[in-house]
Amino acid sequence: MQVASPIPKKHARIEIIPLIDIMFFLLASFMMVSLSQTHMKGIRIQLPGVNPPPPGPKDYISIRVGAGGIVSFNGEVVLNEQVLPRLFQLHAANPDVKVSISAEGMARHGDVITVLDSVRQVGIQKVGYQIRAAGGGAPAPGAPGAPPGAPGAPPGAPGAPPAAPPPPPPH
Repeated sequence: MQVASPIPKKHARIEIIPLIDIMFFLLASFMMVSLSQTHMKGIRIQLPGVNPPPPGPKDYISIRVGAGGIVSFNGEVVLNEQVLPRLFQLHAANPDVKVSISAEGMARHGDVITVLDSVRQVGIQKVGYQIRAAGGGAPAPGAPGAPPGAPGAPPGAPGAPPAAPPPPPPH
């Protein structure tokens, strides 16, 4: 015969919550220890100073042909007989010099072609042209009937905005 014990029998239980807490604590401890063991190693370098490097030969020149055959290099007016020697000087300083040719509204086509021939005679191969689209039906800038200060008016016209510098050519 079997007699039941008056003391209730307890079964063993494993609590999960405390185990999770202990695992997070151990994980955080190992991470902190491993980060403190890492030694940052670097390469000693000398950073550049404040002074910029000296400018090399200029690789871009803007030539503007104005009314009356006036030629200017980057805004500096050059006499017609000095255009070719100046181009030779620029080409000798930098054989890969880039030239951008633009003309005012009242410049003669023949003057622009003369400058282009001089550029080609020197041997400069990289030539760009700055052009502006013609207005639809509006009188040409500076022509009779064109309002002063209208968009596209010559830079010297009364009320005209100052001429913007030419954009650099794409590389």
